[in-house]
Amino acid sequence: MLAAVIAYIGLGSNLEDPITQVKSALQELAELSQSTLLSASSLYRSAPMGPSEQPDYINAVAALETNLSSDELLSELQRLEDVHQRVRRERWGPRTLDLDLLLYGGDRINSEHLTVPHPGLSERNFVLIPLFEIAPELILPDNCPLAELVKHCSQAGLQRLAD
Repeated sequence: MLAAVIAYIGLGSNLEDPITQVKSALQELAELSQSTLLSASSLYRSAPMGPSEQPDYINAVAALETNLSSDELLSELQRLEDVHQRVRRERWGPRTLDLDLLLYGGDRINSEHLTVPHPGLSERNFVLIPLFEIAPELILPDNCPLAELVKHCSQAGLQRLAD
């Protein structure tokens, strides 16, 4: 069995009651085998990254302690997206649920089907701000403190929702 690592998961939804989609996905992450949900950020509303003629997103970040390999965890995340009837039609298009493996311990992974740290993580306020909320002392695999990225991150278009 692998030693437990802390993985950070980005969650997003902008279809079919996005708040409920993200909240139920957090509950489902808490139920993953060989894993424990350590914490979850507040929910945030953000403007869509892709086509602008789609609803705003609801985003969050979760910290998961897991004994699953990165590939096993990715498979579980994709299974949960399928449970939420995720359809992949266009890049950055609307979706019922998007689960991204942002970080997997201190690993750097660059395979055919997985890149960790998640590409674009350092430019996305809807990832950085919720991640900082739950892991303010985090050092990224390139030895960059998360706090440094957040300091230079615009919060334009990002709204923290009341609990």
